Amino acid sequence: MNPNEEKKLRENIRHMIRHVKGKRMNSQLNEEKRLREVIRGLMDHEMNILNEEEKFRSAVRSFVKREVDILVEANTPDGDPTPNKSTGINVLEDLLKKIVPVLETDYKLLTTADVQRQSFRAHIINAVVNALTPAKTNNAAEAGDEEALQEVVDIDIGGEDEDKFIDIRTDAEAEAEEEPADPRDEFGTGVEGEDETGRNMAYESFKKIESSVIDSYELLSDTEDQELFYDYLIANLKLYFDKFEGELSSEVAEPTNAAYDTAAAEAGGEEAGMEAGGEEELEF
Repeated sequence: MNPNEEKKLRENIRHMIRHVKGKRMNSQLNEEKRLREVIRGLMDHEMNILNEEEKFRSAVRSFVKREVDILVEANTPDGDPTPNKSTGINVLEDLLKKIVPVLETDYKLLTTADVQRQSFRAHIINAVVNALTPAKTNNAAEAGDEEALQEVVDIDIGGEDEDKFIDIRTDAEAEAEEEPADPRDEFGTGVEGEDETGRNMAYESFKKIESSVIDSYELLSDTEDQELFYDYLIANLKLYFDKFEGELSSEVAEPTNAAYDTAAAEAGGEEAGMEAGGEEELEF
């Protein structure tokens, strides 16, 4: 083989090698491309699944949150509750918010004896009745209600002989003989078996709330509102005093058991024996 033929053969061989390598390269590239496309398709499919799952979770969270909000709203006390149908009850509720804390504080100061608190209670209720009686009388008179007027007006008919008494003292002599009246005595009029400590505390306490009680009642002009206000005020005062008394008298007993009681009794006996022995030593 001459040199030219050998050279041409080598070139053909190189060309064939390049061709084969090229085909192999193209085949590999195509395989890699197809593989990438398959992987990309799988990734897109997985992403779609994840997106659907996230949408589902979001929908579940929204549903749960809405249900929780509904439950919370249903079980949360309304800060501004709907007023009662009766104006008299609405006014009374506002009054109780003002006077009950005052009465509770003063009532719970009386801890020496039950009779003090009983007296306080009786005097407060009696004072409220007396304070509202003039207002009830005026309202009944203005309304021309003779029956209601008769219920609140107490007609005191004195003896005929008392009307004939002629006082010959001068004004100066009369003032000198009369002692200054204690307003607390007048405050306690009409209450039987009074304790003076309870009466005095009730007197001071009622001065703090008297104007609020009267002003609240006089806001009402409707007869039904007035009756509801008056009846429910007296009833609520009694109920709140019952509540205060229950809070004062509630005592929690310390738990114990038989083992402790036995040990305490034995310890008490030993201490008694030691004290007796000590006394004998002193005598010797």
